[in-house]
Amino acid sequence: MLDNESTYSVFPESDERTSIEYTEVVLARLGEITLKGQNRRRFEQRLIKNMAHRLRRIGSFEVNQRHSRIWIVPQNEESLAAIDGALDIATDVFGIVSASKVRRFESDPDALRRQSIAYVAEEIKPKKGMTFKVETKRGNKQYPLNSMEISAEIGGDILAAFPELTVDVHDPDFIIYLEVRDEMYVYSKIVPGVRGLPIGMSGRGMLLISGGIDSPVAGYMMASRGVELEAIYFHTFPYTSDRAKEKVVSLAHLLTKYTGRIKLHVVDFTETQLTLNKLVPPEMMTLVMRRMMLRVAEVVAKQRYCGALITGESLGQVASQTMEALAATNSVVSLPIFRPLIGIDKDATVEIARRIGTFEVSILPYEDCCTVFVAKHPKTRPSLSQADEAEKKLDINYLVEDCINKIDTVLLKAEDL
Repeated sequence: MLDNESTYSVFPESDERTSIEYTEVVLARLGEITLKGQNRRRFEQRLIKNMAHRLRRIGSFEVNQRHSRIWIVPQNEESLAAIDGALDIATDVFGIVSASKVRRFESDPDALRRQSIAYVAEEIKPKKGMTFKVETKRGNKQYPLNSMEISAEIGGDILAAFPELTVDVHDPDFIIYLEVRDEMYVYSKIVPGVRGLPIGMSGRGMLLISGGIDSPVAGYMMASRGVELEAIYFHTFPYTSDRAKEKVVSLAHLLTKYTGRIKLHVVDFTETQLTLNKLVPPEMMTLVMRRMMLRVAEVVAKQRYCGALITGESLGQVASQTMEALAATNSVVSLPIFRPLIGIDKDATVEIARRIGTFEVSILPYEDCCTVFVAKHPKTRPSLSQADEAEKKLDINYLVEDCINKIDTVLLKAEDL
């Protein structure tokens, strides 16, 4: 028996076949990667690399791809003890549609019967009145029974072993899933994954992150499309406290649960913000501030080989997010600006924020520069000429360069959460 195998006995001691050997592994199912045609292998390799990197922090695991699935196999006793953690990580890696912790064992009809009964005894702990059904996938066409016959036979064995159970094929309390391949597998739980595409398959993007609800969600959504994230935050100490900055760092760090790691660039924006406050008409302040941030973000993005900027803007949500205002901000940069929330209402954004774990941090009462310096009556439909006119007293190149020279960068990693 291998080190990472376990032995259980649920049969009478008089039965000579009391040893039930299996190993626990994680089965992770691929999503839209399976539709990638000739490029599919590249996506699979990236996903395996991402998964292996994320698993390093909890143990030693072999990650491989077979039968259109990703298999995560513990390599020692310590890693076997961390199998539940491996399942959690698998469901947070983009590219995985669902995952299960499964028992793997030798391909043998008697082993299948005994393992199924043992699994129900150990994992389900059946009680009187519970209902179940068995579902089988038969990849090994040499096996003497077909899928329906296997399900019927094993279902009968389970009923004989646990008379307190009954069969319900429509709405059972639990399902026993069996897979018959070169080896056999039994499991009962399928945990949803985050879907999407593997990080790194769609290039790199620079997320303009603030302490609000929207921008972390926008980053998550673009990461789910395979974009490797870096982030930039504009800090205006002492007008915004260091707690506001810590809040943003926490939000970016929470995103690493899904991205693995993020470089966060913190810009000292105070001098630029005060200059804008002095020289820009109040009704144009919000727009000009956004344009300055985009200019700085684009410089950093190009230095970091990012192919796009990412923001959390949603059309019509605030004054700076009208169609005219967005056009005026777009005009100062050459990189594309991805706005994944552009057609999503606030309730939907909040729902995603709650699901990914950023909402509670986002609503902490520490204001960022956008809220501190916002105009009471901002212009909602500025023209490009009005935006340019509002900046005529500014030395744009100097202000951008000053910001670039005042950046602190921190590397945030999922393993430090």
